Amino acid sequence: MNRYFIYLSYNGKSFCGWQIQPNGITVQQSIEEALSTILRRPISIVGAGRTDAGVHARLMVAHFDSEAPISDLPFLTDKLNRLLPKDIAIDHIVPVIDEAHARFDATARTYQYYITTRKNPFNYDLVYRYSGKLDFELMNEACKSLFDYTDFTSFSKLHTDVKTNNCRIMEAGWKQEGDLWVFTIRADRFLRNMVRAIVGTLLEVGRGKLSLEGFRRVIEAKDRGCAGTSAPGHALYLVNVEYPKEIFK
Repeated sequence: MNRYFIYLSYNGKSFCGWQIQPNGITVQQSIEEALSTILRRPISIVGAGRTDAGVHARLMVAHFDSEAPISDLPFLTDKLNRLLPKDIAIDHIVPVIDEAHARFDATARTYQYYITTRKNPFNYDLVYRYSGKLDFELMNEACKSLFDYTDFTSFSKLHTDVKTNNCRIMEAGWKQEGDLWVFTIRADRFLRNMVRAIVGTLLEVGRGKLSLEGFRRVIEAKDRGCAGTSAPGHALYLVNVEYPKEIFK
């Protein structure tokens, strides 16, 4: 068996998330159908994560297996791009060791969330427009609290199938880029809905509705009901997935 990593990006607007489901088109389904057509046999892929409906990826990684080695990976990449819809792009495909796993071998993932306070007819479905004033300096102070904890149950979707809600956050903060404010968060793993829940709660801080101590109490409560409403998915992007060098051939 020969295993390969696919590096890709997608605009999530038209998809019901990454993972295959009975109702609605997903990114995983679209790629599996294209791969199966080209390689002329059923192919399943495993993604590095499961983005929700409407969420985008500037960089997603998935793995698949082929019984025979694929000699021309750039040619396969080109054929996939021709077959896939315009909102999915395959960047490149690389061979990895047989035991490599796109999800379980990832050592870190990075997400970004985009907010603007200015109305723009060209990016309204790619960033979150917030019409009020936000104290981003205070929001960045709240971000520092995230490094002091590992249990993020308060920011997790309820009734998920994970064994632990512990994550190690390595980076979290807001930076201004022109008319946009970009929240970047990097961790060894993320819980379902975690980034959007954190952003929604930070917005409560930025609006003056939640103090820095209150933000800490939300985390310590380990209760999703104590956190803010999840920020909309259309402004969230998976931007990087990291792996150990040893898994690549």
